[in-house]
Amino acid sequence: MDFKIDTKSNYTLITPVEPLLNANLADQITDECQKLQESSAANFIIDLQACKDADTACFPKLLDLYEHAYTSGQSLVFIHVQDNVMQKMKQEQLHLTLNIAPTLIEAVDIVNMEILERDLFNEE
Repeated sequence: MDFKIDTKSNYTLITPVEPLLNANLADQITDECQKLQESSAANFIIDLQACKDADTACFPKLLDLYEHAYTSGQSLVFIHVQDNVMQKMKQEQLHLTLNIAPTLIEAVDIVNMEILERDLFNEE
């Protein structure tokens, strides 16, 4: 599977280049996040711009990835979700749980706010 990966100071941007978001791609995104976590990456932004359609079988896997990130004290945000994919996410009510932002700038803001929140809660 082909990904574009861009590592910044507070997050890692992962951009799959596949047109279909399916269970196989969701597994590969999960594997990539796990590999990056081992090399100290903590927060992820997944750019789904290339994914023009989705198979609903991938959604439980994405939800598991999201929940694992947050129970591990990390952030995970999906950006550039295409209309067909968003419609299917809404049918499954996944959009109510996942962090979904329209742009990279907004996703970075979410990640930074969550970092601040975690820092504040850890001080108490």
